[in-house]
Amino acid sequence: MHSVDGIVLPVPKKNLNAHVEMAQKAGRMWQEHGAREYRECVGDDLKVKMGMTFPRLAKLKQGR
Repeated sequence: MHSVDGIVLPVPKKNLNAHVEMAQKAGRMWQEHGAREYRECVGDDLKVKMGMTFPRLAKLKQGR
């Protein structure tokens, strides 16, 4: 059986490089403990026409 875990976090733009560095270290550790694959993604199209957008749902401040 296959499974996928996903985590969505708001990260301020000023902290994005530090977050990516930390996430890469965590990804290597997860793979050492059995994860087959690790991916880090950044949302670039978060404005949708229907439903509530992630930035609004997370109550993000403008420019973050």
